[in-house]
Amino acid sequence: MTENQNLLAEQRRALILDEVRRRGGVRVNELTRKLNVSDMTVRRDLDALARQGVVEKVHGGAVPVVEASTHEPGFEAKSGLELSAKEDIARAAAAMAAPGSAIALSGGTTTYALAQHLLEVPDLTVVTNSVRVADVFHTAQRAGTGAGSGLRPGAATVVLTGGVRTPSDSLVGPVADQAIRSLHFDVLFLGVHGISVEAGLSTPNLAEAETNRRLVRSARRVVVVADHTKWGTVGLSSFATLEEVDTLVTDSGLSAQTREEIEEHLPGLVVAGESQETDPEPADI
Repeated sequence: MTENQNLLAEQRRALILDEVRRRGGVRVNELTRKLNVSDMTVRRDLDALARQGVVEKVHGGAVPVVEASTHEPGFEAKSGLELSAKEDIARAAAAMAAPGSAIALSGGTTTYALAQHLLEVPDLTVVTNSVRVADVFHTAQRAGTGAGSGLRPGAATVVLTGGVRTPSDSLVGPVADQAIRSLHFDVLFLGVHGISVEAGLSTPNLAEAETNRRLVRSARRVVVVADHTKWGTVGLSSFATLEEVDTLVTDSGLSAQTREEIEEHLPGLVVAGESQETDPEPADI
């Protein structure tokens, strides 16, 4: 971590969290030197991370919270994490959706952020098993229409699968699986609980794993949208290998070593917020 007095609180906390996870723990006096901030600032940052449930404070520092592979945080708990990273990822991923294409969005807070950027892409057909994602498009449609009028020009056509609602507000189970089975998407934007070389893409929810498998099978192109904290996390059930992923869109919090590891196993890596040699290609239609 580089020393910088002017880091925003959110940036500092992301750096601290990455250091905690990478090293298995940190001490307050180490962080004050590395971040060039006061002892009180570091302690406030650790308090905030502890309230989010991602670190555990110990005497003189903090250690990571080790979650069970079956633990599934709710949508609200996840929505406050890595906000700037999710916004950068959403903006970069939206450029991959071509006007008039058929796309799918899985559940999750990153795909929720992506949905808000996709409102600017005309004539999409959107299939989703996320109640929150569907609400983004439906709210935009209502806001853009007057009494008795139809959809605004270019508004997305949204198909929400049925199913059983998970803590992350995704619809899963046999009803969702059956709805997805007969569909075909140009591109799937997929949020994940965890991603690793060994386990591939994983989730703590068994029913969600099966629904995600169906989404992957129905897509011509699979784009995973996941911030750097998801790398190395493993949930209870794997639902896809890295070989089934075409592109990972992530943020600049990844270490150089992790980037090299990802590039060895994935054909496409987009680090949001950094200049790319070539612009992300939209899905073919």
